[in-house]
Amino acid sequence: MDERTELFCFEEPVSDPVNLYRLRDGLVAVDLLAAAAVHLDFFTWLSDHPSTLGAICVHFGIQTRPGDVLMTLCSALGLTTQSGGVYHLTLRGREHLTRGAVFSLLPYYKTLGERPQTRECLQVLKSGRPANWGSVHHTAWAQAMEEDAFADEFTAAMDCRGLLLGPALAKGLRLEGSRRVLDVAGGSGIYACAIVAAHPHWSAAVYEKPPVDRIAKGSIAKRGYEARVGVIAGDMFEDVWPSGFDVVLLSNVLHDWDVEVVKQLLGKAAKALPSDGVLVVHDAFLNAEKSGPLAVAQYSALLMHSTEGRCYSVAELRSWMEEVGFEWIQHRPTAVDRSYVLARKI
Repeated sequence: MDERTELFCFEEPVSDPVNLYRLRDGLVAVDLLAAAAVHLDFFTWLSDHPSTLGAICVHFGIQTRPGDVLMTLCSALGLTTQSGGVYHLTLRGREHLTRGAVFSLLPYYKTLGERPQTRECLQVLKSGRPANWGSVHHTAWAQAMEEDAFADEFTAAMDCRGLLLGPALAKGLRLEGSRRVLDVAGGSGIYACAIVAAHPHWSAAVYEKPPVDRIAKGSIAKRGYEARVGVIAGDMFEDVWPSGFDVVLLSNVLHDWDVEVVKQLLGKAAKALPSDGVLVVHDAFLNAEKSGPLAVAQYSALLMHSTEGRCYSVAELRSWMEEVGFEWIQHRPTAVDRSYVLARKI
C-alpha cells in the first residue's frame, strides 16, 4: 500500500450540522440573559438610564469582560442599540423585559433564576473570573489542560470540530510563496493536517505544551501526516516561539483569553515571523459594531463562562494587529459562523 492511500482523506459532510454547532455553542446565552433580567433587573434600569459600558459595570458591580459579552448579546438580540458608546433599550427590550410592562416576560424568565448555571453567570458577571469547565471540573480550564485525562477529552472535542472547520479553512487559504506553517496551540494537529492535505507543497508544525504535544503526535501519526506535520513542545506564554516559519496560525486560540493576553500573543506572533510573514487568525468574530452575528454573540457567552476570553470583533482584532506591526489583508468566512483574518508582517 503506497503512502497516498494511507493518508486520512478530509471530506465534507453531506448534511449541514450548523444548527447542532449553534445549539452547543449557544448553551450559556439564555442563562446569561436570565441572570441579567432576573437578578439584576437590568432592562428596567437601562430603560430609564441609557449608559456606557463603563457606567453599566459600575452601577451593577460587574466586570468589563463579562459586561462586554452581555451587551453584545443584548445588541444581537435586538434588545439594545448603541449610539456614541451609549446603550439604549429598544422597544423590544422595553416591551418584553422591563418590570411592569404589559407583555413583560420577566415572570417567565424568573423560573430560570435559580438554575445553577444562571447563578454561575451572575457570579462570572460580578467577579470576572470564569466558572470551572462544564460547571463541574475542579480546576480552571487552562490548568485542567495540564491533566492527562482532561487534556485527552478536551482535545478530542476540538478535534471532531476541526474535521469540518479545518478543511474549510484550508480550502480558502491562498498564500503565494508560503511553505511552512506554525500552528500555535494547535491541539490534535487537525488544522495543520487539513492544511497540508489541501496544499501538497506546504509543511507544518504544531506548537503545544505537554501533555497535548503527546496527543498531537499520536493523532497526526494516526492520520498518516507525520512526514509533513511535526510537533514542537513548548509553552506559548513562557517560551520564545519557534522561528523558520513563514505563516503562523492561531486557530480558535485568541477567544480563550482576555485582551491583554491576546495582545501578548499577537506580539509573539510578530516576533516569530520574518518580514512579509503571514499571520492567520481563524475564529468566530463579531462584526465591527459588535451587534452580531447572533450565533457568535451566543458563543461568546459560553466562552465568557468557561474561559478567560470572549469573541472579539474584526475591528478590535485589526487594531491590535496593527499595534504590533501587522498589515491587514483580508477577512473571509469559512464554515459554521467561523472565518479567518490574514495579516502580513510589515
